Amino acid sequence: VQLQASGGGLAQAGGSLRLSCAASGRTFSSYVMGWFRQAPGKEREFVAAILWSGGSTRYADSVRGRVSISRDNAKNTMYLQMNSLKPEDTAVYYCAAASIVVFTPHPREYKYWGQGTQVTVSS
Repeated sequence: VQLQASGGGLAQAGGSLRLSCAASGRTFSSYVMGWFRQAPGKEREFVAAILWSGGSTRYADSVRGRVSISRDNAKNTMYLQMNSLKPEDTAVYYCAAASIVVFTPHPREYKYWGQGTQVTVSS
């Protein structure tokens, strides 16, 4: 399984960014896919997750209502649309995959990881 994250960059507070995660290597119908982030000096934290089959989603309380996770089956790509960005959203964002069909916010449950993409939000 290979995951390639992209779409990060610099945004102003209140702005928007869309992250993408291109997945390859196998069929993901029995996977949960997630986005995590890690700010300097902090632990990696859960942002959002989606069951590839069915499209059910979960969000961290800190981003609920501001972000939306989705996937495109035809393109084997997952997205994270982030709106109303805040400076505290600044972090490296990682996409991840786990061969389970239940939601989990724990990074240790995810076996496959993308390389990360930097998101910086200025005030």
